[in-house]
Amino acid sequence: MASSGNKKAESERVKAIIVTLKQNGGGIISGVVDGFHELVGKTLALELVSNDLNPKVNSEKGTTIKGYNVQKTNENENNEVIYEALFEVPPEFGEVGAILVENEQHEELFLKSIVIDGFNNNNNNNGSLNFTCDSWIQPKSSDKASKRVFFSNKSYLPSETPKGLRKLREQELVEIRGNGEGERKSKDRIYDYDVYNDLGDPDTNIQLKRPVLGGSKQYPYPRRCRTGRKHSHKDPLSEKRSLSFYVPRDEKFSETKQKQFTTTTISSGVSAILQSLDAIFTDLNLGFPSFEDIDSLYKEGYELPPLNKSALNIIQGTIPTFIKVVNDTKNLLRFDAPEAIKRDKFFWLSDEEFARETLAGVNPYSIQLIKDWPLRSRLDPQVYGPPESAITNEVIESQINGTVEQAIIEKKLFMLDYHDLLLPYVTKVREIEGTTLYGSRTIFYLTSKGTLKPLAIELTRPQMNNNNGGKLQWKSVYTPSSSSTELWLWRLAKAHVLAHDSGVHELVSHWLRTHASVEPYVIATNRQLSAMHPIYRLLHPHLRYTLEINALARQVLISASGVIELSFSSQKYSMELSSKAYDQLWRFDLQALPNDLIHRGMAVEDPNAPHGLKLTIEDYPFANDGLLIWNSLKQWITDYVTHYYPNQSTIQSDEELQSWWNEIITIGHGDKSSDPWWPNLNTQNDLIHILTTISWVSSAHHASVNFAQYIYGGYFPNRPTIVRNKMPNEDPSLQKWENFINNPDQTLIECFPSQIQATLVMVILNLLSNHSPDEEYIGQYMEPSWGEDPIVKSSFERFSERLKEIEGIIDSRNGNIDLKNRHGAGLVPYELLKPFSGPGVTGKGVPYSISI
Repeated sequence: MASSGNKKAESERVKAIIVTLKQNGGGIISGVVDGFHELVGKTLALELVSNDLNPKVNSEKGTTIKGYNVQKTNENENNEVIYEALFEVPPEFGEVGAILVENEQHEELFLKSIVIDGFNNNNNNNGSLNFTCDSWIQPKSSDKASKRVFFSNKSYLPSETPKGLRKLREQELVEIRGNGEGERKSKDRIYDYDVYNDLGDPDTNIQLKRPVLGGSKQYPYPRRCRTGRKHSHKDPLSEKRSLSFYVPRDEKFSETKQKQFTTTTISSGVSAILQSLDAIFTDLNLGFPSFEDIDSLYKEGYELPPLNKSALNIIQGTIPTFIKVVNDTKNLLRFDAPEAIKRDKFFWLSDEEFARETLAGVNPYSIQLIKDWPLRSRLDPQVYGPPESAITNEVIESQINGTVEQAIIEKKLFMLDYHDLLLPYVTKVREIEGTTLYGSRTIFYLTSKGTLKPLAIELTRPQMNNNNGGKLQWKSVYTPSSSSTELWLWRLAKAHVLAHDSGVHELVSHWLRTHASVEPYVIATNRQLSAMHPIYRLLHPHLRYTLEINALARQVLISASGVIELSFSSQKYSMELSSKAYDQLWRFDLQALPNDLIHRGMAVEDPNAPHGLKLTIEDYPFANDGLLIWNSLKQWITDYVTHYYPNQSTIQSDEELQSWWNEIITIGHGDKSSDPWWPNLNTQNDLIHILTTISWVSSAHHASVNFAQYIYGGYFPNRPTIVRNKMPNEDPSLQKWENFINNPDQTLIECFPSQIQATLVMVILNLLSNHSPDEEYIGQYMEPSWGEDPIVKSSFERFSERLKEIEGIIDSRNGNIDLKNRHGAGLVPYELLKPFSGPGVTGKGVPYSISI
């Protein structure tokens, strides 16, 4: 727009275009725009802030430039409502750097963006200035309200901040951090830390008391977002349970995400089911009578026992995607057949598939190279019994060509090792009715075809000197066999290992290593990095929705009597086990994919190999595809970091950045703050490595362990989450042994989860495997601030193009008949690290963030 033309007052008249969101038919954004009127003071109060200080009084100038004539101009199909406001900007005002917003309505509103258009000078982006807001603004009348500051999309390091914005930058961070006091309310936008002291519910039942995770040597853990609720009467260390779990207001799901989540919801309905199980099911331990009954889940459906009206309402309100009321007397629970069983009905019986899924399944993070022989436990033999493994040279050599020593030299022996992690919990878990546990080791051999062949499973029960009868250590080794008895014992042993792998996957590879470990990064990024900081803007898409999904998990999945405790072998010790895994296994430096592969012996450094790594198993789908994503992320982040930090002194002098990394170590992961493996943050390479690791974990690591859960676990005999009975040859009674001999398939099916355990987990896995319609995939969406810097924009476009190329590479690999771990009759192709996907259960797609 033109200036006023008055030579004595050469002010520019500029226009602010304000974009808000509304929701049709009421709901979380209902009424947001209804309060807009034509006069400022009745809607939003807007004030421009200059980059410069007033030289006369050395203070900010922007509070004197207010908008007027706020008018609604348009609505569009994206539920956006557009308003305009006018400003008169005097020539001495300088470049606009921020805008203050005050909501003078009675309802909160979601402010999406503001564009100020009409500047004549080149200081303001060739005539327009963009502000990406994406934030809820509380009404002026609210006790939580204050003038909100939004900075332009131009990024600044702290030392480069224009003088007129420095105070606002500091004040905004102080407000976001809060004072660490009081109970957080739903409208707050405070980020702070706390321990996991809200997993139990001792006031309801003292048996639901759970240990506090974090803040102690006994139970170290990453920190969660502080809620500040009152503490329990029966356990002063625990917070009271409540119907809703606080997350900062801007971390809540969008309307689109919330609708999708509600459609396949667990957020409130599963809690109702868990609280009403006795009213719904007559026998919580009732198993499936036969494999035909399991198959009927995907055909005729599973007929629920007779339900009263109240229970029926709970079920229908909880899982509407799955339940269909056929008539007045029958209620059927129906599931889509998972992709794996669609392709091969008997896939779950195959030893080759059992082995293949360690490389291309839902948990590719546990398989490791055997480097030392014989195998020995590191646990105290005085407590757990003799440390020597029962897997001998003879067991292995009877199934391979050559010796064990030669196989180890040639790097052909691999293992799933859950022995030392699980063995300390065997005695405690066995005191719980309806479950059992072993320590386990599973040995695989790398064949000439590049596939793994299972050789042996060792199951161990420690010596027990308590209510379990003071028994000696027991261990047994099982191998594939053509003998019918040995074959069925092998199948039962596989079921136990699969339950162990399911538990470690969900509690360690998935929850701990992604959800729980990333939560401190979300909190620290908001507390220590200004919204105008370039590293905040780089990380922001990687942090979307994580606090919200984690809060929902604390509410219904990992809590006392939640889905995990109900349906996994470790039951009430599940989160305690996750804490032990954090203590013994988690290191930040090993979350980087190359370091993880090297640590597990699955790769060695080789400057002549692609990505600088030579894989121990060449056809390792997760590693091959993962390294493509890792290196693409690293190159994008390298370009970004070197653009904003031309030398290491700029990194060392960045107070916000140093405070961010220090807070992650000393508070967010404070129980491990003294460990020596934490990277320093002094150089460009240090920052690139740290940011690439965080971005990888938030995106590709999570995608690789999440979005195939229903594909492989939706048919639960393939990945049972619990095995309820011990092996038939462990201290067998004559009757139990005869039952096994006479009806081994019944023995197997009785080991599997009960009907309620299996169906509840299937509902959860289906939900967790779903992509939302508003999912944001890596390389697909450019942050507005990136697009305003030509160098950053060009770097991102190269990143985006590379990810499109990766899609084609992965398709080509899946079509290669020589890659037996990803191509073959009945096999599900490995697509988990294909960057892009549509909504639903697709088995592919890498979102920026942990959003489900």
